[in-house]
Amino acid sequence: QVQLVESGGGLVQAGGSLTLSCAASGRTDNPYAVGWFRQAPGKDREFITGISWSSGATYYAASVKGRFSISRTNAKNTVYLQMNSLKAEDTAVYYCAAHPTSDNRIVQPHEYDYWGQGTQVTVSS
Repeated sequence: QVQLVESGGGLVQAGGSLTLSCAASGRTDNPYAVGWFRQAPGKDREFITGISWSSGATYYAASVKGRFSISRTNAKNTVYLQMNSLKAEDTAVYYCAAHPTSDNRIVQPHEYDYWGQGTQVTVSS
């Protein structure tokens, strides 16, 4: 079992930046990957980026590549999502999720076993 807790959401103006955190606890000694997803009202949950915990290799969806950056710190068992140049269309609830392999390109939500509770990000235009 892996428990995930997101934090860092809030209200930011368009063009601004925000950093989200995803703290992992439990069976974090097993190889796994962490993905960040987001879900806007009335839309499907969308994969935006993933990181392999063991290698640190990253993967980004086209919609955020160049603006968002994912990283992790082994000591704190925490994954970060740095979001820059935010746009109104980035407004959504952001979730982190853990997948029980080291593959950072798993984009389907149903393939993830563990989820955080989500954190709201609102970008005002």
